[in-house]
Amino acid sequence: MRSRSLFVIALLCLMATVPLRADDRPAPPPAKDAMAWPALDNHKDEQVVIAAEPFDTAEKCRIFRVDYLKYHFMPIRIIVTNNSDRPISLSDARINFFSSANDKILAAEPDDVDRRVSLKDKKGHDIPIGPVRLHTKGKNTDNKIEQDFDEFEYSALAVEPHTTHSGFLFYDMDGLGSTPLRGAKLVLRELRDADGKELFYFEIPFNKYLNAQH
Repeated sequence: MRSRSLFVIALLCLMATVPLRADDRPAPPPAKDAMAWPALDNHKDEQVVIAAEPFDTAEKCRIFRVDYLKYHFMPIRIIVTNNSDRPISLSDARINFFSSANDKILAAEPDDVDRRVSLKDKKGHDIPIGPVRLHTKGKNTDNKIEQDFDEFEYSALAVEPHTTHSGFLFYDMDGLGSTPLRGAKLVLRELRDADGKELFYFEIPFNKYLNAQH
């Protein structure tokens, strides 16, 4: 009896170390201070730090309901830390991905992702069973996309003093080759302080992220 109790306790401890959702997706990693990430831009005078963390592997993307990398969309986590004594506003912010060739890519909307999803995934397919063809039900991918955007998309329009906010934006990497992050950058403009004054733009080179992986 004692050994069984110890086994149950050990199992519960193991489960506690790997938080899962009802659908077995792992919980996203906690939002640390932006200074803790390799790819960042630190504005010391304005006391604002912004970091970007690409979710460029299948393992990291397990938190989502949809395999975005399969459809050439890369989720990028934006982490904003405001170390100043006044709030900053992102209500007018422009957060764009620039490729190594300086192609500007806007953050995708759910409809942009849904259009990329193949007809095979959307409509299902026929499985021959003798003379009969059994049609499988298509995946409700668009609903999962909406759920992911509702849960994960960056939505903090204001970052209060001495706080950190984070969330994801999704960018179309189609046509950018096998290493779209190499030489690319994320540029954030039109962030404003409490008086409405525009902050100097933030530029986050992804080479910093790639170099930290080695």
